[in-house]
Amino acid sequence: MPKEVITMPVNQTFANYSDLAFKAAFAIYIVALVMSLVYYVKQQMLIDARRESKVLVGAGGGEITGASEPQDMFGARADAADKFGGMAQSLVWLGIIIHGTSVVLRGLSAGRFPWGNLYEYVSVTTFVALAIAAVVFQRREYRIVWPWVLTPVLALLFYGGTKLYAQSGPVVPALQSFWFPFHVSTVSIGGGIGLISGLASLMYVLRSWQPVGQEKGFFGAIAKPLPSAKTLDAIAYRAAIWALPIFGLGVVLGALWAEAAWGRFWGWDPKETVSFITWMLYAAYLHARATSGWRDQRAAWINVFAFATMVFNLFFINIVVSGLHSYAGLN
Repeated sequence: MPKEVITMPVNQTFANYSDLAFKAAFAIYIVALVMSLVYYVKQQMLIDARRESKVLVGAGGGEITGASEPQDMFGARADAADKFGGMAQSLVWLGIIIHGTSVVLRGLSAGRFPWGNLYEYVSVTTFVALAIAAVVFQRREYRIVWPWVLTPVLALLFYGGTKLYAQSGPVVPALQSFWFPFHVSTVSIGGGIGLISGLASLMYVLRSWQPVGQEKGFFGAIAKPLPSAKTLDAIAYRAAIWALPIFGLGVVLGALWAEAAWGRFWGWDPKETVSFITWMLYAAYLHARATSGWRDQRAAWINVFAFATMVFNLFFINIVVSGLHSYAGLN
């Protein structure tokens, strides 16, 4: 019964340990970001050195023995750089474990599913996104993308842990429903996958603009260590294939909950409307990606816009716009 949920005491010990684990995970992610940035820079330098060596040799500079490094020297430098990539990967996994512990303890502290307010929702969504990214990018050649993933995740966690933080406690009466765990968890998983897909499309756009071996200027330097455009496009597409049905299922479950709570499946509430638009954008991206003549940056931009719309829905709609979902930012 809802009344039993409301009066259930909060285990403050679990709540405190959850907050501590959240902060510890955040600190570990920061160190992982630093390691991944060092790895990124070292890869840039290694690529430049290799290209310079090839140019010198190709120009007949082979007699200048000090102008180009031997191949085994490049191998040693690559191994040294890979150590930072490996450390970043290990730290990400450690952060994910502690992050997950924070989520679990948060739920145990209040005796409910740990996604009853925006702070918890951001924590769960970023946890899902990082767990998926750690699996998708576990191969050695994908470790270079960690700065692209960790930077927005850390921004979300910082905002969630400061501006959106709420003490552990029972959810508001409007959220005490059979549909609560199913709707919010499904949307969180879909959102986490969508985050990875959107970031991959963003990297694809940059790499397409700065092809391998033709990088120029500031953006060329940033794009230089990234995988090929084909690889990034494939990652974005495969992630979106999962994001579309999972996020769509979350929207359907939300409609079922709306019918049980408000007596109608759909009422064009701001959050409902933007969620539907987000789902339609993912569908449009997959359609464009599968359509001949659209398999380029145009399709990728649709995916990036879908991700931006999801973030807009998460923060602006929940916090600024008044609607039936406005309580989601409260405890």
